[in-house]
Amino acid sequence: MARTVWDSSVGKKTVMAVSGLIMLLYLVAHMIGNLKIYFGAGEFNHYAHWLRTVGEPFMHYEWTLWLVRVVLVVAVVAHATSAYQLSRRDIRARPSKYVHKKRGASYATRTMRWGGIILGLFIVWHLLDLTTGTVHPGGFQEGHPYQNVVDTFSTWYGNVVYIVAMLALGLHIRHGFWSAAQTLGAGSRSRDRALKTIANVLALLLTAGFIAVPVGVMTGVVS
Repeated sequence: MARTVWDSSVGKKTVMAVSGLIMLLYLVAHMIGNLKIYFGAGEFNHYAHWLRTVGEPFMHYEWTLWLVRVVLVVAVVAHATSAYQLSRRDIRARPSKYVHKKRGASYATRTMRWGGIILGLFIVWHLLDLTTGTVHPGGFQEGHPYQNVVDTFSTWYGNVVYIVAMLALGLHIRHGFWSAAQTLGAGSRSRDRALKTIANVLALLLTAGFIAVPVGVMTGVVS
C-alpha cells in the first residue's frame, strides 16, 4: 500500500508537501532563535546551550536535539527525492518542448529547481561552518556560538553565501507553501487569495528575519 502511494505522482507531491511544512515549522523556530543574537552574547549562548538540554531529565543531554536533526534529515531527503523523481517523470512525459511555453509555470518550476539546489549546497556549507567548524573562518570556538556567528559574517563571502541562500529560500517558500496547500486540499476559490497572502508574508518575514543576522554584524549592531 505504502509502495503504491509512493509510486504515484499524487503520493510524491503529498510527501513533498508534508516534508516541506515540517521544514517550514523548523525554519520559523530557527529564525526566532537566531534573532536572539541581538540581545547579546550571553543570551544567544544560553539559548544555544538550552537547545541541548531540552527535555531533561526525561531526555538525556542532546537527545532532543538529535531527534530534531533526524526528523529534519528525513524531511530533507524525502523532499529532495520526491522533487527529483517528479521532475524526471515530468520530463519523460513530454520529451519535446512545448511550442508555446507557459511563462508563469516555467518560471516557478525553474525557481523551485535551482532554489532547491542552492539551498542544498547552502545546508552543507552552513553545517561545515557553524556546526562542525570545518570551514569556519578564524578558528572555530566550541561552545561559543555567538562569536562563531560574528566570525562568519565578518567575511564578505560568508555574507554573500548566506544572503543569496536566504533570498532563494524566500522564493522557495513563496511558491512551495502555495503548492503544498493545493496538494493537501486546502486551496479553494474562496481561500486562494488568503493562501497566497500567507505565502508572501511567510516568505518575506523569514527572508528578512534570517538576513537580519548578517546585516546586524555588518553594521556593527552585533559585534
